[in-house]
Amino acid sequence: MGVVVKLSGSRDPGASLAPLVALVEEDMAHVNRIILDRARSNVDLIPELARHLIDSGGKRLRPMLTIAAAKLCSYGGDGHVRLAASVEFMHTATLLHDDVVDESNLRRGKTTARLLWGNEASVLVGDYLLGQAFKMMVDVGSLGALRILSDAAAIIAEGEVMQLITANNTETTEDDYLAVIDAKTAALFAAAAEVGAVIAGRPKSEAAALRSYGRNLGLAFQLVDDALDYSGEQSALGKSVGDDFRDGKITLPVVLCFRRGNAAERAFWERTLKDGEISESDFAEAVDLMARHNALADTMERARHYGAIARDALAIFPDNEIKSALLEAIEFSVTRPY
Repeated sequence: MGVVVKLSGSRDPGASLAPLVALVEEDMAHVNRIILDRARSNVDLIPELARHLIDSGGKRLRPMLTIAAAKLCSYGGDGHVRLAASVEFMHTATLLHDDVVDESNLRRGKTTARLLWGNEASVLVGDYLLGQAFKMMVDVGSLGALRILSDAAAIIAEGEVMQLITANNTETTEDDYLAVIDAKTAALFAAAAEVGAVIAGRPKSEAAALRSYGRNLGLAFQLVDDALDYSGEQSALGKSVGDDFRDGKITLPVVLCFRRGNAAERAFWERTLKDGEISESDFAEAVDLMARHNALADTMERARHYGAIARDALAIFPDNEIKSALLEAIEFSVTRPY
């Protein structure tokens, strides 16, 4: 494994999701109960496989956004809990599908479901969870929320296909890549936050603001993921550092390095990412090129840019502890070590 480099820049090491977690703790306990209940099936493999991924951890940031957004908009019902569970099931389903498409071996530090039960079972259980997610959306009875989340599901699928098209393609532009993560990652963040305002019956301006908050938070979150794959610690990330490189993924740091490099450097990226000819020392070389062309620093700068947009989106809401927690979630997302 190559030597990783530490990210630098404007960082708040004290930023944490703890305030957000504390504010939504009671509702998230309800969400977790719903998740376990809805993952049940008479087909034993379904709850077994679903439980494997659900129990593997994760920040549960997306469902927390739904709950926090509903609280920010003074929602008084319980539909936000079922919608939050729907959001988490949608996310879990995409992880199962992603691991099959990417041929991943680790997810959050645990062996992926596809290695334990096979690709077919992983895809089909992912489909089952999506079905359960839409059943819960219908149960809530909000046509607006159903529209938002169903639109997000279609956009996420489009993002997956777009990622297949850009896979191993060193000609991918920054705009191409941003379009992929906008669909594949940011769409669910955006929908998760927006439905909180919709079920609360808030004005369109507030729904749009929360959608912008979620979308830009999602973009920032994914860009940091891109940078961490070349700079993080394996024990913290729950996956092998350099997985994106070894899988031939064209992420923003690669796009920047390829565009800024000379002919020999571009040939390196062509050989490793396009042709898949990777030697033991190549990851260290990739990290060196990232440092030479400031690719990681500039990726983090873009993440902070989207974080700033997310922060501005919340300006229309009155200051309170919920807004403060959502703002700190932005800072955590762009300074996190994992």
